[in-house]
Amino acid sequence: MNELCRLLDIQYPIIQGGMGNISHPVLTAAVSNAGGLGTLGVGTMTPKEIETKIIETKQKTDKPFSVNIPIQVSTDPKAMIKLVIEHQIPAVTLSAGNPAPYIPKLHEHGIKVLVVVGNIRQAAKAVEAGADVIIGEGFEAAGINSPQELTTLTLVQQLTEAVSVPIVAAGGISNGRGLAAMMMLGAQGVQMGTRFVATKDAPFSSAYKEKILRATDHCTVVLGRKVGRVRRVLKTAYAESLLEKENENLSLEEWAQLTSEEYHIKGAIEGNEIEGFMNSGQIAAIIHDLPSVDELLQTMMQELIDSVKKINEKLQSSI
Repeated sequence: MNELCRLLDIQYPIIQGGMGNISHPVLTAAVSNAGGLGTLGVGTMTPKEIETKIIETKQKTDKPFSVNIPIQVSTDPKAMIKLVIEHQIPAVTLSAGNPAPYIPKLHEHGIKVLVVVGNIRQAAKAVEAGADVIIGEGFEAAGINSPQELTTLTLVQQLTEAVSVPIVAAGGISNGRGLAAMMMLGAQGVQMGTRFVATKDAPFSSAYKEKILRATDHCTVVLGRKVGRVRRVLKTAYAESLLEKENENLSLEEWAQLTSEEYHIKGAIEGNEIEGFMNSGQIAAIIHDLPSVDELLQTMMQELIDSVKKINEKLQSSI
């Protein structure tokens, strides 16, 4: 058991991404029950909606899970902080904003704080503010990403040299080989989103899952570069329409409306490719099956062991 697992009281160094408004207690609990850290994303939901989901998640698992609060997106970050304290959630993942004002309050109540970053400056500031874990998310990842577009490969290596707290790699990981690779780079674990969408436990549209299974290396597209709000999604009719709208000099407010969680739900939950988008990372190209979450984590850990063994064998034969 490494430092990350001890810190979060989990069996395997595998964390679920937040997933915004399509986040669901069933998937969150499944990840935690399988030995990872499930994550319940608050997205743009109200405190009342999130409290209902927290209660349902706690009914489905007695294992630790996290609540992801995207600071600039959440309807009321302070109310969300109050909720996680009241419900004694052991970990909180902060993203999309400055985490510094919230970390001391969470630490007062013994809550571990994970902070998602897209560059070294953000990581240094988060650690200075007291972050327990840094999640370095490369632009291969699904959903909203850093406009700097640093890859996971380069970001993780820089993070391990820049900060002393445990590093979690996010973006471009779906199996035990990816987990092994990130650990070789110095990460202590991984965070995955797209891979967890493509599982039996994920209560999402079958059309969404099928598009991931059929994905190739060019089936995702980055939206929002021209408005400064970068997001990676699957190529769909709605995504193509958004690419066209980027050339219309839209304001950030107009763009935010067109890419709001309303359209995320239409795509991911309803399977509507015409009127909604489906988040996906580039790793979709190597996802070909729909295991249960438990099967996925067990397979990943065995692949991790096998990968390390193969590396050792290759090293021995070359010495």
